[in-house]
Amino acid sequence: MEKMIADKAISGTFGEVWIDGEKFAEATGLQAKIDILKEDVPICGAKNGKGKKQMGWEGKGSIELTKVNSRLLKKQVEALQSGKSLVVTIVSKLADPASNGAERIALKNVTFDDISLADWSANKIITEQKPFTFDDFELLDLIS
Repeated sequence: MEKMIADKAISGTFGEVWIDGEKFAEATGLQAKIDILKEDVPICGAKNGKGKKQMGWEGKGSIELTKVNSRLLKKQVEALQSGKSLVVTIVSKLADPASNGAERIALKNVTFDDISLADWSANKIITEQKPFTFDDFELLDLIS
């Protein structure tokens, strides 16, 4: 195993987000993960427990945005009022200049779980958490 070089640790400060090809510079965080769906498999004989069989997966995540405009709200409301779901592609990019390259991942068929119409407090920068699900993804670039 190679020796860990501290300066190669990737900082989220260099993360970027695109939604349907449009850069969202107001994004301050993104998490996307896959939950493995498993089913119990009874095992008879010497083993007195249950095994697990992978039966699929579910993609979910959230994006954190500093409120600077209403562009995502507008897209969500327009889709809702027309009786459709807003379905987008989100591309996450991590490109710390000290790292060994960049990582880009496309999340496909993303649908947001809610629409936040208003959420604010005095003396506080407004941020929004936008939970979502997705059903496909592509690893575009990986860090070596």
